[in-house]
Amino acid sequence: MVPMYPYYSYETRCRQTPITFPAQHQNVQPGLEYLMYPTPISDNPAYKGSGKLQGKVAIITGGDSGIGRAVAIGFAKEGADVAIVYLYERKDADATRQMVENYGGRCLLIEGDLRQPAFSAEVVRQTLDCYGKLDILVLNQGVQFPQVDIMNISDEQLEDTYRTNIFPLFYMTKAALPYLKPGSAIVSTASVTAYAGAPLLVDYSSTKGAIVSFTRSLSLQLVSRGIRVNAVAPGPIWTPLIVSSYSADYVKTFGLETPMKRAGQPFELAPTYIYLASDDSSFVTGQVLHVNGGVMTET
Repeated sequence: MVPMYPYYSYETRCRQTPITFPAQHQNVQPGLEYLMYPTPISDNPAYKGSGKLQGKVAIITGGDSGIGRAVAIGFAKEGADVAIVYLYERKDADATRQMVENYGGRCLLIEGDLRQPAFSAEVVRQTLDCYGKLDILVLNQGVQFPQVDIMNISDEQLEDTYRTNIFPLFYMTKAALPYLKPGSAIVSTASVTAYAGAPLLVDYSSTKGAIVSFTRSLSLQLVSRGIRVNAVAPGPIWTPLIVSSYSADYVKTFGLETPMKRAGQPFELAPTYIYLASDDSSFVTGQVLHVNGGVMTET
């Protein structure tokens, strides 16, 4: 279990207390959590599960670290078994599995590239072979490659960003849909950048805007089947994606632009995903919930 850092006490988190990170950078995306300092906080020991997801089975893409890891831990606390999909980060994935198992959940690790359409069918097949059913789909994978000028966004970068951030939502949904029953839930990870924009992330922000539209349109299509579709729009969150996409100097000020004067930690998002995946949100579909440190957005 990752310890709670003193400067992330509840009182500190709720005040305008600037919190900064040491300069650091990793050269390969989506990054490795075990190399970060301080390590992102994925588990809030004060959060006690109450069976909100008892007996459920969830697939979580990008579940090895960051937000995905926090969601996997939160789901396990609420009684769910999970399958986490990751690209290459085996050490991080193994750590997540141990955390899930520590809370009594089962955790299936599936390594592969979601940019390949056939892999989504394989993810669903392995999940069904292991657990026998599927109730929740969390679509959380993503990359970002900051550029100060749109002219610097190569065709290769543009295609990679879209193939990673938005195409798998279609691939995974199409593979999972035949097995989702009334009461099932699909939850995607959008971003504050879909609403506020981001000058360094024109291509990334546009994929997150596409996720918002995907969520709204798919919810209308599936509502008659009793399947709810929602999304979470995080603000700046301390994850491997940050240190693997931004410069070391940028990392030192990451999150300070929010009204709370800090970045969020992954554990601060997990309850929102739990809410959208559980029956607590039975009258909620087509919505995007904002967890962003106080940034005002037009919904």
